[in-house]
Parts: sequence; C-alpha cells; structure tokens
Amino acid sequence: MQVSTAIQVKSAAKWQKTLIKQDEIERYLENGEDFIDEGAISSAIEKNRGASPERIRDIIQKAYDIELMDLADVAALVGVTDPAIKQEVFAAAREIKTKVYDNRVVTFAPLYCGSKCVNQCKYCGFRRNNNAMQRRVLSMEEIEEETRILAGKIGHKRLVVVYGEHPETDVEYIVESMRHIYSVKEKARKGFGEIRRVNINAAPLPIEDLCKLKDAGIGTFQIFQETYHKPTYRAVHPAGTLKGNYRWRLYALHRAMDAGIDDVAVGALFGLFDWRFEVMGLVEHARSLEKQYGIGPHTVSVPRLEPAVGTDFSWVRHWVHDDDFRYLIAVIRLAIPYSGLIVTNREKPEMLRSVIKMCTQRDADSRVGIGAYTDAYSATDQKTYKQQFILGDTRSLDEIVRELAEMGHIISFCTAGYRCGRTGKKIMDLLTSGKEGSFCKLNAVLTFQEWLEDFGSPETRKIGDSIIEKEMKEIRARVPTDYSQVLFKHFEDARERIIQGERDLYF
Repeated sequence: MQVSTAIQVKSAAKWQKTLIKQDEIERYLENGEDFIDEGAISSAIEKNRGASPERIRDIIQKAYDIELMDLADVAALVGVTDPAIKQEVFAAAREIKTKVYDNRVVTFAPLYCGSKCVNQCKYCGFRRNNNAMQRRVLSMEEIEEETRILAGKIGHKRLVVVYGEHPETDVEYIVESMRHIYSVKEKARKGFGEIRRVNINAAPLPIEDLCKLKDAGIGTFQIFQETYHKPTYRAVHPAGTLKGNYRWRLYALHRAMDAGIDDVAVGALFGLFDWRFEVMGLVEHARSLEKQYGIGPHTVSVPRLEPAVGTDFSWVRHWVHDDDFRYLIAVIRLAIPYSGLIVTNREKPEMLRSVIKMCTQRDADSRVGIGAYTDAYSATDQKTYKQQFILGDTRSLDEIVRELAEMGHIISFCTAGYRCGRTGKKIMDLLTSGKEGSFCKLNAVLTFQEWLEDFGSPETRKIGDSIIEKEMKEIRARVPTDYSQVLFKHFEDARERIIQGERDLYF
C-alpha cells in the first residue's frame, strides 16, 4: 500500500499543531508539577554520596524483595566508588535477574520504517536538517518484504518497529504497517516463520490514537524520555518542535495505560546528561506509573550515544565510560528489579557479553537503515547514510544464539504471555513473586526448540540441544513442586510435536 493522498498533502506544520493535547498533559500533573523533581534528585545524590559499605549491603538485601527502590537508596547506589562494593552490587544484579527471569534471554530485531522526521534532535541522524541523510518511508509492500526476511530467513518472532515523527508515518500508517507485519507467514526449514509480537517505538500520541494501536494488536509501547534533566532536554530538543515539549513526552506512557496498553517501556539515552541523574529519573518514572496504575514498566532500555552520519558530537560532556555503563546497568537491575532490562547492538560484542547476565533482552542481526534487511539479503551493502546511528555488533542471529547458549542461557522466542493476557497487573504479580521465571521456562524451551528446528545452523543446534536437555532435567526435577506431572507430560508432548513439525505451541 502506498502512502495515501490525504497523508501526502498534509502540511507537517499543520499536523504538528493538531497533535499535542494540552489536557492530556495537565490531567497527570500534581499541583501543576510533573513527577521529575530535579532539586530532590540532585539533593538525594549529594546527601547519599559516600554511603557506608554496611548501608549499601542493607540496600542490596532489600532489592531481593523485588520491589521498586526508594530515591535515597538509589542515590546511595549510584554514589558507590569502592570497586569491592561495586562487585557486590554486580553479584546481586546477576542473582536478582536469575531470581526473576531465570536464565532466559529474549532476542528481537528493530524494523525502521521511515527516516522522515519533523524534529531537530541534536544527537540524531534522522533530524530534519541533516542533509547527509537519505529520506525514505517504506511502502506496505516493502514492510512485508522486510518482514519476510526477518521472519523467514533470520527467524525472529518479535520486532520493535520504529517510526519517525512525521505525517507520513502517523498513527494510520503505524496501524496499517502492524497489520501487514502480522500477515506474513514464510516457509522455513520444517515449519514457518512469522512475527508474533509487534512492539512499537514511536513518538508520543494522544489517547485517541493510542486506542487505535491497542485495537491493532500492539505488544509493548516503547518511548524513551532521552534525558530527564530539563535544561539538557531543552538544549538538545529545540523549542517549537514536537519533541521540544518535555511533558508531552514524559506522560506518553501514562496516556498509553489510559488507552488500555498495559505493557509499556522506558529508557534514557545515556550520554546526554550525568548517568546518575538519568538512573534516578528512570526510577521516578517507574514510581509514577506504579502510583497511578499499580504497574511499572515492563522493560527498561539503556542505549548510549553513538556516532551518526552528518552529526556533530563535540558538545557532548557526559559520555558514559564502559565501567560506568556496566555499573549503571547493575544499579537499574536492583532499583527496578521486576522490569526486563534491554541492552542493544549499539554496544560491541565484548560489552554485551559482560552485561548480559544482568539483562533479559538483546537485539540480534539488526539493521537500523530504511529497507536495510532487503538490501543486506540482496547482496547490496548496507549504506551508512541510511542509518540513524552506527551499530557496534552486526553478527547474525545464529551466531548470537550460539554464543548465548555457550554462556548457559536458554534463548526464548516466546510471545505466549501477551497473547494469553498475561500482561499488566498479571505479569507484575508473577514477576514480583518470583514465579515468572519458572512459569516461562516451559515456553522458552518450546520456542527455542522450534527455532533450532527451523533456523539453527548445525553448530548452533549442537550447543542448543545440550542447553535444552539441561533445561529439561531442571524442569523434571521440579515435578511435582513447581510443575504437576500432568503439566509436565503435556510439555513433553508439545516438545515432541514441535520436533515433528507443529508450530506455535505454548502454555
């Protein structure tokens, strides 16, 4: 489907004027203020600097209760400088990840649909005035072709689909693209490939438009505040642009919840401001969602600034060094322990290996250009001028799955919980009680078995099969305490049916 005539003739300026609904900001304010109190955050960081080892250990122990951490405790954690105490934080972060999510790692890929954007974000290759960027919006046929490669050649089951903020990629375009992605079913080695969960990374939308995404079958709605520090936000998002409205973006996920999308994701772009402040901002964002809806963010993402074509970064004063990046991930794991933690291919393989035991998701075989999967699989080199930023890890999904399995992870392609309604409050209860890890282990095994049958190379199948056998032994040992004998028999039967060629079996 080509972009409609009505969309083509829209004036971007006129479109911008109708998008922001002031009443959909003001309804969430308390006494006219938003939930980011810069003074309180900065004061907490200063007052809790240099906390004693005993206090840090007490904070670590409280994190095992899988509850959102209070501001003072987070401030104490971000202020730790003692390498030995940091190692205790790292150890706890790995243990808490396993307690909540077991040893699962979920993989996904981004699908970029358009590089046209009305914004002027200082750090982004897609900003409006970047003349080095080739502008393009995918047609529905092109989106289907990208999906056929992602689902049929690579084997992905979930995507995060990314849209520029522009009238040509408005909510109607997003809804139509979701329908086309879900429609693709591509023959694989023994079964078929398909995308079973479409997560959306898009601009803030009014509640009316968010309801349309809910009806279209959205998975997670993902919006990053980029920076919670208001002076920095103003400096990198010029006034008069859509993204220049701090509070419209800040309450985007509140509006999503009111639209019935109970699976939302937060993130900050680390490097724009002091990482300690941004970690505190993420926690306060989670607190506001919990306070109003009883549900925190399903995932937290931790992207760092990366080079982009035609983009000057000489103004950056807060680059996050590798040691600090690893540590901030550990702090977030303790501070928002129930949330999934996403690290991406912005990072190099060695960094990803060093933090993955604290994280739950990572992308694989990613391309961040417009039409880049089709380019890559038609023997055409990916053009850097099409990309939003430069990737650090460009390995194939098969290579990454093999590495993760060699590290002892079960790679999960499961999307069952979302289709069974295990979202929102239901998933929060499972996560905070520690039951989510064992419950989802079954579906992780089934989906990993399916992927190995359809897409795994001989080398990856060998290590993957050994991981599945290990998981089967663990599951069998937990009958009847965690799994009934009847459930275990159904599970064994489902695995055998997958080996024989059935697909998309889950509990």
